[in-house]
Amino acid sequence: MSNTTGKLFTFTSFGESHGRAIGGIVDGCPAGISIDEEFVQNELNRRRPGQSSISTPRKESDKVEFLSGIFEGYSTGTPIAFVIWNENQHSADYEHLKNVYRPSHADFTYQQKYGIRDYRGGGRSSARETAGRVVAGAIAKLALRQKNITVAAYTSQVGHIKMSTPLDKIDLSLVETNEVRCPEPETAEKMINYIRQLKAEGDSIGGTVSCVIKGMPVGVGEPLFDKIQSRLAGAMLSINAAHGFDYGEGFKGVHLRGSELNDSFIPLDGGVSTATNHSGGIQGGISNGQDIFFRVLFKPIATISRKQETVDSDLQKVELQAYGRHDPSVLPRAVPVVEAMAAITLLDLLLIKADF
Repeated sequence: MSNTTGKLFTFTSFGESHGRAIGGIVDGCPAGISIDEEFVQNELNRRRPGQSSISTPRKESDKVEFLSGIFEGYSTGTPIAFVIWNENQHSADYEHLKNVYRPSHADFTYQQKYGIRDYRGGGRSSARETAGRVVAGAIAKLALRQKNITVAAYTSQVGHIKMSTPLDKIDLSLVETNEVRCPEPETAEKMINYIRQLKAEGDSIGGTVSCVIKGMPVGVGEPLFDKIQSRLAGAMLSINAAHGFDYGEGFKGVHLRGSELNDSFIPLDGGVSTATNHSGGIQGGISNGQDIFFRVLFKPIATISRKQETVDSDLQKVELQAYGRHDPSVLPRAVPVVEAMAAITLLDLLLIKADF
């Protein structure tokens, strides 16, 4: 099983949803980075379960405990190990799933690949694993701050409900003002009501998380196989329920001509800029100094309380009605995870470029 990401700045994840703890090891963090533990905890709080009426009611404090790699508030350059203790597992809720393959879940494939699986909340395949990513991402964000690089994500679409504000007009300060994390208040209210409706119906819904990276210098990205967009895509698609990635104009660009999509170069302040940013800040797999923006498509949560047809481990047809504590939509809690994986990826590429 692949549990480590990165080349120079690496993160190794461990733990299961219903095990004693989850956590990780961050290696390759430059020495001398101010590690603001309150900031790291606040990032975790954004992902924490039970924080709103449209998330799982599972209650976890998600208090991070650092074990190594930090001295007097600064990174020492040695591995940073941390743990987050699980406190509110209801493992009995999953006993009825012990021998059943849930539709569109990892049960069948894990069983076939490893010959064993932890059916309690999905075990290693649970989205609870992403809490460790958020800690590693928070450390990466603190390092990126020293280069004045920021990473900000938000919910831009839930089902058929999507934002209409142009990217350059979005007020990112509004992201944390509502429980769905959409910076367009009227649209956010529609999204919330829709998610609540589907939750009451025992169903789920997917959508899109968008992300904007500001301050990235020119020249980050390593063609051919470590292009910045390919590394970001890989990072995003490693997140639970992520099913699609595009950047810049993305799939919308298929409707445009080259004359409409090309970004013309212009002189600006003694340097070079572009008149437009259809490329999303990336050309030839390398950052061009403009804002980088991308989108991640998330599918509806697979575990729903509606009755579904499936099979058990004896290959007998069964009718499944799952119960337990589940999110009706991954989107609000996916926002900090998207930011974390972007930050981890960007810091690694900056270190590869030797620009840190």
